[in-house]
Amino acid sequence: MATPAFDFLIIGAGIAGVSLADALAPFGRIALIEAERHPGYHSSGRSAALFASNYGSDAFRALARASRAFLSAPPAGFAAQPLVSARGALNIARADQRTRLEQAADEIRARGGLIESLSPTAARAKVPLLRGRYLAAASYEAGVLDIDVHGLLQGFLRRARTRGAQLLFGARLDAAQRSPGCWEVRLQDQSLRARVLLNAAGAWSDQVAARCGVRPLGLQPLRRTAALIEARGGGAISTWPAVFDIDEQFYLKPDAGRLLISAAEEELTPPCDAHAEDLNVAIAVDRIQRALDLEVQRVTHRWAGLRTFAPDRNPVVGFDPAAEDFFWCCGQGGYGIQTCAALSQLAGALARRCPVPDALTAEGVTAAAVAPGRLRAGGI
Repeated sequence: MATPAFDFLIIGAGIAGVSLADALAPFGRIALIEAERHPGYHSSGRSAALFASNYGSDAFRALARASRAFLSAPPAGFAAQPLVSARGALNIARADQRTRLEQAADEIRARGGLIESLSPTAARAKVPLLRGRYLAAASYEAGVLDIDVHGLLQGFLRRARTRGAQLLFGARLDAAQRSPGCWEVRLQDQSLRARVLLNAAGAWSDQVAARCGVRPLGLQPLRRTAALIEARGGGAISTWPAVFDIDEQFYLKPDAGRLLISAAEEELTPPCDAHAEDLNVAIAVDRIQRALDLEVQRVTHRWAGLRTFAPDRNPVVGFDPAAEDFFWCCGQGGYGIQTCAALSQLAGALARRCPVPDALTAEGVTAAAVAPGRLRAGGI
């Protein structure tokens, strides 16, 4: 039996794969392969780049809480600039949405989160262009942060390389099969051998599994469109918080003198290089102009990304119960950037068959909540 060239071979160089390569590199020989020419090309490079630990499932919230310390104070040399900066988030509601806003705030407080109820007058002090006839109630989360996604991704890449990981870009997986003691992985122009195969392929994770002879999990890629706009009347928008409709009909946040906007839609789509839909941009503009006294002058840029969820909307991290040494690390949905520090530590420990680190356990992170076997039991 030939000795595998690598201990761990990771498929996918989005934020999940790159941070996992960094976490595992001190413990073995690592190869990270990516079909695109650049890391983070798809969802990781198209994120709204916010840290908001009060949202998502309990598992995502726990992982976000456990990631905050790293994002706020990364190790020396990890990044040249701070990875996070203050932003805040304002949740707004019309009169018919007031009950929903109050319920959401109560849910956050019940979980130990911090959120402040604001009067319409106090909300307009933060975002002066909110329309008085539209706004009935608001809440504010001071702990929401902007994230430097590029700095975070590059920090993990740089450290993974320094720790000895081999990075192969433009390397598309054709197939893989299990041989005694290792995985035989066929790329377009070469073959690799590894003891453990780790699937961090984002929206393509089910396709990768099928190419490896592993049963897919039923992951759901959901397209979301975003745009940058220039708007008359915005004034000094750089100090605005992010603004969220309480029913997630739209959101906006300042971005280098412009506004990043989205209708926050979720459109089921096959894995693809997602493109922005003009209709979704128009819907976002319309909804935002109903809420704010803004005149949109120009859409300067538009894009779309895929937010991939498991059916229960928890991440998937762990060994497949029916495929030897095949490890899933996917289903991060829209929460991959803000949870990557803790999720990579969780995945790195589980891939080495070690216990969940104590620092993660203290925040409520458990292996059971993210185990692939929970989806198998549901017949997926």
